[in-house]
Amino acid sequence: INRAGAAMLGRSVNEVLGQNMHGLVHHSHKDGRHYPEEVCPIFLAFRTGQPCRNDQEVFWRSDGSPFAVEYSSHQVIDQGQVRGAVITFSDISKRRYAEEQLQHAKQELEVRVAERTAELSAALNQLRQLSAHAHSVREEERKRIAREIHDELGSLLVALKFDVNWMARRVADREEVSRKCSVMNRLIESAVENVGRIITDLRPSILDHQGLIAALEWQVQEFAEATEMQCDSSIEATPDAATPEPNLATAVFRIFQEMLSNIARHAQASAVHIRIRLRQDALLMEVADNGVGAQQAALYRADSYGVMGMRERALHFGGDLQISSQHGEGTLVRLTVPVPNAAPNIVEQALQQISGTP
Repeated sequence: INRAGAAMLGRSVNEVLGQNMHGLVHHSHKDGRHYPEEVCPIFLAFRTGQPCRNDQEVFWRSDGSPFAVEYSSHQVIDQGQVRGAVITFSDISKRRYAEEQLQHAKQELEVRVAERTAELSAALNQLRQLSAHAHSVREEERKRIAREIHDELGSLLVALKFDVNWMARRVADREEVSRKCSVMNRLIESAVENVGRIITDLRPSILDHQGLIAALEWQVQEFAEATEMQCDSSIEATPDAATPEPNLATAVFRIFQEMLSNIARHAQASAVHIRIRLRQDALLMEVADNGVGAQQAALYRADSYGVMGMRERALHFGGDLQISSQHGEGTLVRLTVPVPNAAPNIVEQALQQISGTP
């Protein structure tokens, strides 16, 4: 042994020479368990003819303290016979300490990341709940305003129309006044139409009175008439389909509106392919266009509020919104939303029983 090796073991060269190396410095594992010589890699190296290298064990100093060591063992062969082995070892305590500190820091970082991730997830969930509440409040407010406009302004316009007609009948012989009454009548009719449009934009009554499927069909018809695009649509509910609760139905309807609105504003398409199927457990929706498409990066920009809003609405109800688009190849939007704990469509079942369909 050289002086550096002996000093590493806390001994002199003379103390080491003639000693069984395993019994002197390699007799125990780090935890104090006995280390049998017959399984020692150093001895096995020259007994089996296979060299070894190990950096996961310890050697023991003369004061009984262990230190992390990296060692290698190679046979010494003389005239075809194994005469022994050359063992090279070095103290890697500092390296092992640095590795342990790094591992400890990594574990602490993972704990902190997990805690922060949990906090961010909780905050995101609260934000999503707040967003959903805001949507719900906004829909209720739209419904209230639409109802008041219908009840108050609508009834006033109808009453005004009756009064103008009453006046027109009594001034039929006065051409100038009669002509003015006709103009007023047309203005009132235009106002009634505008009020109806405003009410529909605020909250389509068909959604509340006839359900989601009817509202979606109506929206497709309105879209086709407004854009003059070719709409290939199939909207249906399976016989066992459940009726989505009002908030879910509203969210799906608004997502569908946003899909069509994006096509009208950005796609430059001439045709739209729509497939919607309401099943017992979920609603599946696909809307594809043959427009200019978009780069994927554009769909995930921070200012893509329309896409972001659709995703958030879907996520709030446990749904999933996927968008596939390539520049010049159109866009496909898929929406899947579960319909949890929903009661069967009683009206649908009753109609089936009356008609005798299975």
